Amino acid sequence: MTLLTTPTIRSTATPLAVEDLLRARDRLPAGHPDRAELRDRAVEAMLPLAHRLARRYAGRGEQLDDLTQVAALALVRAVDGFDTARLVPFVGYAVPSIVGALKRHFRDSVWDLRVPRGAQQLGADLRVATCHLEQLRGRTPTRVELATHLRVDAGTLADAVNASRVFRLGSLNAPRSAAEDTELLDRVGFLDARLDRVDDRLSNGVLGRLVAALPPKSRQILVRRFADEMTQERIAAELGMSQMHVSRLLRRAIEQLRAGMAAEPARV
Repeated sequence: MTLLTTPTIRSTATPLAVEDLLRARDRLPAGHPDRAELRDRAVEAMLPLAHRLARRYAGRGEQLDDLTQVAALALVRAVDGFDTARLVPFVGYAVPSIVGALKRHFRDSVWDLRVPRGAQQLGADLRVATCHLEQLRGRTPTRVELATHLRVDAGTLADAVNASRVFRLGSLNAPRSAAEDTELLDRVGFLDARLDRVDDRLSNGVLGRLVAALPPKSRQILVRRFADEMTQERIAAELGMSQMHVSRLLRRAIEQLRAGMAAEPARV
């Protein structure tokens, strides 16, 4: 990523002086040559703040230079979007803008796989909680202790742990271990004869015959649920029955299909 650079300008200013610069800029008409210089001076003065905010997010799997670039670009947007007429301190406007840009960068650009935002945030909180409890108790905390500390249930914590494992995915061409020359890819991919049998049973009409043997209402519900991807509530409204009745018919139809598939001999 190309780092943002700013012109070498005369002075570094305090946040209060930055607001004076921006007010002076806003008093000038659009297109005035001094507007650009005032803008650049304001950006340069606040770059140290952007760099400090970027350093808060260092050590989380992303290069500091990239984080600094994200923060600097967010600062530029904050300078351009700051409305001096609202009498809001510039720092109070810029800091949330920069922090928000850094968080969005981690959420949208850093993870190798897209995971829910809640799992991402809990994963970050989990790292902080683990370090805190390790220092407090002198040992690695248990899952139960972490869940209690973070006020989440065990399932939610497990989801966050699993999500954190896909932050950076290992290469399939990486060695299986330091002592082996074979790659991880060597462990992936083989022909599974069971899949051939499943395909044979489906392509030869076994499932189709079983579906055709279902009562018409059950066939209709199956089509609505799995072909049209309708919810049970929508199916119930369309067919004029309760959602509970739809659920019972759907469950009964699936059980009947499973029993029929299990009883049908596979072709060799």
